[in-house]
Amino acid sequence: MARAKNKVASRNRRKKILKEAKGYRGGRKLYRAAREAVEKGWQYAYRDRKARKREFRRLWIIRINAAVHEHGLSYSQFMNGLKELKIEINRKMLSELAINNPEAFEKIVGDVKKKLGK
Repeated sequence: MARAKNKVASRNRRKKILKEAKGYRGGRKLYRAAREAVEKGWQYAYRDRKARKREFRRLWIIRINAAVHEHGLSYSQFMNGLKELKIEINRKMLSELAINNPEAFEKIVGDVKKKLGK
């Protein structure tokens, strides 16, 4: 018969996983199933932290495009104009301006239109 070694560490390792699985239902309260569920949850969390960044960028682009279309430009024309004017403002801030400060956004669009000759 093999002798068990270092019960303290083993118990703590299991307790840590079971604590992470708090609120899970059914067999997921049992160590093995809990560990599998928790590890899968960590995988989803890692993946979705990356996906969240992509989703927000898409949202900002959609908002900017909608705001710029009201002034008769497309998103790509607007971004090109910003680049030519050497205005370095990120999409998140442009989106916020378009929603919360339409006057300032309109001024930027006006500058871009002037630069593009529209």
